[in-house]
Amino acid sequence: MTALNRGWLQPAAALVLAVTAARLIALGFNRTDLFVDESQYWLWGQALDFGYYSKPPLIAWVIRAVTDLAGSDAPFWVRMPGALCHGGTALVLAAAAARLWDGKVALWVALSYVTLPFTTVGSLLISTDTIMAPCYAAALYFWVRLVREGRARWAALAGAAIGLAFLAKYAAVYFLLGVALAAVFAPVARIGWRNALVLAVAFAVVAAPNVIWNLNHDLTTVSHTMDNVGWVRSESLLAGLNPAGLAEFFFSQFGVFGPVLFGTYLWSLRGAWREGGPGRALLFLSLPVLLIVCVQAFAEKAYANWAVATYFAGTLIAVRMLSQRAPGLLVLSLVLNGLIAIALPVLTITAPAPVWSGAPLMKRYLGRAELSGAIIAAAGEQGAGAILADDRDILADLFYTGAGAGVAFYAPRPEGRPHNYYEQTFPLPDVPGKVLAVLGTAPVCNGATLVPVAQFDTEGGAYQGRSLAAYLLPEGC
Repeated sequence: MTALNRGWLQPAAALVLAVTAARLIALGFNRTDLFVDESQYWLWGQALDFGYYSKPPLIAWVIRAVTDLAGSDAPFWVRMPGALCHGGTALVLAAAAARLWDGKVALWVALSYVTLPFTTVGSLLISTDTIMAPCYAAALYFWVRLVREGRARWAALAGAAIGLAFLAKYAAVYFLLGVALAAVFAPVARIGWRNALVLAVAFAVVAAPNVIWNLNHDLTTVSHTMDNVGWVRSESLLAGLNPAGLAEFFFSQFGVFGPVLFGTYLWSLRGAWREGGPGRALLFLSLPVLLIVCVQAFAEKAYANWAVATYFAGTLIAVRMLSQRAPGLLVLSLVLNGLIAIALPVLTITAPAPVWSGAPLMKRYLGRAELSGAIIAAAGEQGAGAILADDRDILADLFYTGAGAGVAFYAPRPEGRPHNYYEQTFPLPDVPGKVLAVLGTAPVCNGATLVPVAQFDTEGGAYQGRSLAAYLLPEGC
């Protein structure tokens, strides 16, 4: 490696460390509640396993490890791994850029990635995308080494890294698709059958615990994934085509990746193909992801973050293009994304201000713990030892906020296949004594409509506009 290539590391590490430290400091002043998914991941970590209802297990393992080491389950510690994961990802992608091109591109890659909008969000809220990111980036780095050097150890490390990414989120399999396509259409990326086998075996070994868990649990996680990709279960793909959903998803990517970088990425596609070298190879590790999720958006729906795997290789493509042809636009990208990287943490610190249209701008992340506290207090007043709720959001926070409260929490018994983790794991048993039910409508027991024993204030938070009350269920109801 040349001196130029080595020279990027110290300034890049210093800048990434500064951004990461600032994010951790801001996280310490964050006034938002854990979101429903975050609370659920924390709960999974209380019962370590090789798989869970809707996601593979790595995020639960990470949260459990961090909270145990910290001796605290406070929101800060649940979310803390996010900033570290994205900081590490930035440096790993920069190392790949240094191997492919030079230290100048590597430094720009590190700065660009650590300030991406989805990186900012992933440093505020813990998610499976965030836990997947450093593993996916490591697989990409090892693959670059494999393509350049042809050594089996890099194949094994790439396979193991993407196996870990798979244990975070099944979207990691896009990497395997990309490697295969790159080998077909980019001669420079052909790694040979022996190395391909080593990579595949290493992946299979690391991913095996979750695969075996799924086989022993009626393919629970896979089945939930197919529910998300709803057209797979549909009898007619053409019946639900959604061009508006495709447009919404596509234009949301300007917000996910940043307007300058996403525009540059699209602009770079033709040039990356014509280059025929590393650029074309990276094209197949990014573009197929975006196209597949666009098809999903057109067939039914797709959330903005579903194509995040596009942007690990995509960052390398776009940043290299700008560093060579339009460095001024690269600076503009950093400024725009940097403003977002500052504004979002500030909003979590000032919450519930600012208010927009009569509600806090961050209302989706407010009021959850307050409602849980009120529900638990109502159960105590009524002498109920168990709380039943039919809303996944409410249950998620009850388990988190109510840990150690001495109250049991339950979901309704499922009719057929469980619709969420709580119905699967915590269905209401035949509980002796009193049960407080938190429902949106009054239940009917033995032909009589129950009268609420408590009403909850839902203004100014995630449940604003909803009518929530508690009902004391008679035994046997």
